[in-house]
Amino acid sequence: MAAAKKTSPWSWVPTLYLAEGLPYALVTGVSLVFYKNLGVSNTATAFWSALLGLPWIFKPLWAPVVDLLHTRRLWIWVTQLFMGAVLAGVALALPLPHYYPVTIALFWLLAFASATHDIAADGFYLLSLAEGDQSLYSGVRNTFYRVANIAAQGGLVIFAGKMHALTGSQVTAWLLAFALAAGIVFGLAIYHRRMLPRPVADFADMKPAVKFSANFMATFTGFFQQPKIVMMLAFVLLYRFGEAQLLPVARLFLLDARDRGGLGLTNEQFGWIYGAFGVGALLLGGLLGGWLVSRRGLKFWLWPMLFAIHLPDAVFIWLAYVRPENLFAIGAGVAVEQFGYGFGFTAFMLYLIRMARGPHATAHYALCTAFMALGLTLPGMWSGWLQERLGYQHFFVWVILATVPSFLVALKIPLETEFGREKSL
Repeated sequence: MAAAKKTSPWSWVPTLYLAEGLPYALVTGVSLVFYKNLGVSNTATAFWSALLGLPWIFKPLWAPVVDLLHTRRLWIWVTQLFMGAVLAGVALALPLPHYYPVTIALFWLLAFASATHDIAADGFYLLSLAEGDQSLYSGVRNTFYRVANIAAQGGLVIFAGKMHALTGSQVTAWLLAFALAAGIVFGLAIYHRRMLPRPVADFADMKPAVKFSANFMATFTGFFQQPKIVMMLAFVLLYRFGEAQLLPVARLFLLDARDRGGLGLTNEQFGWIYGAFGVGALLLGGLLGGWLVSRRGLKFWLWPMLFAIHLPDAVFIWLAYVRPENLFAIGAGVAVEQFGYGFGFTAFMLYLIRMARGPHATAHYALCTAFMALGLTLPGMWSGWLQERLGYQHFFVWVILATVPSFLVALKIPLETEFGREKSL
């Protein structure tokens, strides 16, 4: 819906999804590198990284609170302030003797706040933009969400590597890295307090607290009463079944020593591979995907995007068997996978928007992303254990086989021909 005060989506969509993606990347991605640097095993790091994703699965339980109380705009910047404070707490906890359980607990708080922020931010996006604009800017939001991932796993990891080289201490290096992350999140909160638009629907949709209980269950029952909801949920759960296992192990593979089957990259090399090679390809894939869907609709591009997100995973089979030492060759392989991910992920996120349409779009979209998180968490929890038993080479072959179910369920999902197409075209 139109905003009461005209504000260009370019002034807030990119930064909002940077703010949404950064904490998620820190919890589920950077924590892998962080704990790996401190000597934790692949099984434990992959398990905890996946387990920390639980708040994104259970966020529908409190999504109606965000949907029914106050404005999404208020929820956005308050949760951003809280996340900045938690990240500052992680930095301060690192020198403590029992830093491990303390940082795990703080990562849990960060995950909970981030999941709540996701509810508000995604609902705000749906309320602030018309359907055609939602498709047009879908590539922008997905791209900057992934840019946040790259900034965290690239820029922040590079920064930690440089600080380790300067100080000789991993603890000091990561203390400074998390302090920097806290400052960035605080800055985004201040920016959004001023720059986010004030859509009329964000106020009009507010409901008195006395009606809260009556509306709470309606948000859930309406979602599960959709036609073919079982097949749609199967699509959400299985779209990234292979990718969910690849994501944590691919990072560990790049960092692991060569005598353990990995590529033996340093933190700085790892950061440059994802930051320099990956981000350009990701930006191109995400922006291209959003623009193409706005032209021809999601149904036309669903299958090309489905192949694009899965087939490039085979790059890691090549990397595991050949194990090139040339950083440009490794970067090119990562770039191919990132382009496919950016392009193919557009279809997935737009289908979640299609499933969330209706009077309770915020809570329904939270349900969709909760099932998306479940599809990542469960396979991710066993991925490190499976890799340590299969080895990297056989594990990446298994990842390609694990993509087959997503193709099968895609044959059965309902999808209108014109969905996602910009109305003026």
